[in-house]
Amino acid sequence: MAAHRKTPRPISKHRTRLVAVTLLAVAGATPVAAASDAIFGTWLRDDGNARVRVAPCGGAICAINLWIRDPQKQGEKVGDRLEFTIKPDGDAWRGRAYDPQRKLTFSTTLSADGNAMTTKGCMVAGMICRTTTWQRLPSATAAQ
Repeated sequence: MAAHRKTPRPISKHRTRLVAVTLLAVAGATPVAAASDAIFGTWLRDDGNARVRVAPCGGAICAINLWIRDPQKQGEKVGDRLEFTIKPDGDAWRGRAYDPQRKLTFSTTLSADGNAMTTKGCMVAGMICRTTTWQRLPSATAAQ
């Protein structure tokens, strides 16, 4: 007995448009797409003593020191990094940060708007916090 094969029905133009509109709506509603562009880039810390690059690294987001004005004074060096496990939450990113150089984990919030970013890190159940503001650097300045 021969197997009966169904001939596939052609997809209608209406169905194709419906699928395309649905995919675009879902992609446009994804907060990661909008928020990720805001925090990524090269930033100058408000005290002028550090330049960092915020970018994806593996399954996390990292802030890597590109330049430190006085490494001995600050206890920081070029190449030090923070590893963020953060997710978009409204107009900010919230989650945890890990400092592998000091073996510290803390809660964190990053929010960026144009050329300004604010970071907040808290330890000891939110009792000890530090807020830092950052200025986005143009790519030519960031490399210096």
